[in-house]
Amino acid sequence: MKTETLHLMGTVITMQIEHLNAEVLLHKASEMLRDYEKRFSANDDYSDLMQVNLNAGIQPVRVDADLFTLIEKAQEVSLSSGQKFNLTIGPLVKLWKIGFKDAALPEDEAIQQTLKVIQPDNVVLDREQQTVYLTEAGMEIDLGAIAKGYFADQLKDYFVEQGVESGIIDLGGNVVTIGHPLEKKAWTVGVQSPEKSRGNILGFIEIHNQSVVTSGIYERHFYKDDKLYHHILDSKTGYPVENDIASVTIVSDQSLDGEIWSTICFFTTAEQTIALLNEINGIDALVIKKNGEIMSTQHLKKHLYLI
Repeated sequence: MKTETLHLMGTVITMQIEHLNAEVLLHKASEMLRDYEKRFSANDDYSDLMQVNLNAGIQPVRVDADLFTLIEKAQEVSLSSGQKFNLTIGPLVKLWKIGFKDAALPEDEAIQQTLKVIQPDNVVLDREQQTVYLTEAGMEIDLGAIAKGYFADQLKDYFVEQGVESGIIDLGGNVVTIGHPLEKKAWTVGVQSPEKSRGNILGFIEIHNQSVVTSGIYERHFYKDDKLYHHILDSKTGYPVENDIASVTIVSDQSLDGEIWSTICFFTTAEQTIALLNEINGIDALVIKKNGEIMSTQHLKKHLYLI
């Protein structure tokens, strides 16, 4: 097994594969990730995505096919989920700055003003011209809630096309596996305890050729007057989502689906999440409630080992 470790996208990325030309493949995969970061970033004024944002209310911007496809998918999910997932949440994310040193509770008036430009149906896509147009000045697309899943799936596809039969990709809490380890029947992926520091796990999930994505209120947050404000924002209210969930872990075939569901599920209760996903084939969930209670879908129980 050859391993590559990178510091990109604000996280530590590790890729591990078994292949005769592993070094060459890992080098190419690293180049792919650097290219994605350069083009898909919502924090770099020179990225392709930011060119779309900077031209909001001015003109359509032509983008590469992969960025167009991801924006199209993100808009589709934004509309079908009732904006639980919202690709135009960028201005709200930048207003709160959660995850950055200057994160602070915004004035309610500023939040209400920002909500006016968070409208996914005001993203106009021209598939023939491959252009994206944000019709209102001040709008911004942020793909942070979906991009890593897309990148992980693309890397997996590349490795599989090159003949890799065993591997694991970890894009900072977003894990994708290829086949199984040479010496075992399945990969084991740890589940972070929401109450403890990073690296403290409360159990393992065994997976084979699947993806594991976790979202939690512990990842990025700050306290103000003893109240916790986390990074999972509701684009209808402008404030962090409030319910009984501390973290959601999704197991799926595609990492992109894991990203989408790990966000959508934060807009229901833990019980509603499990009830919903028990009815959907191919999507499993482990939900940890704020009171420490652990719930999982029926199918996942066979592959879950709590410490």
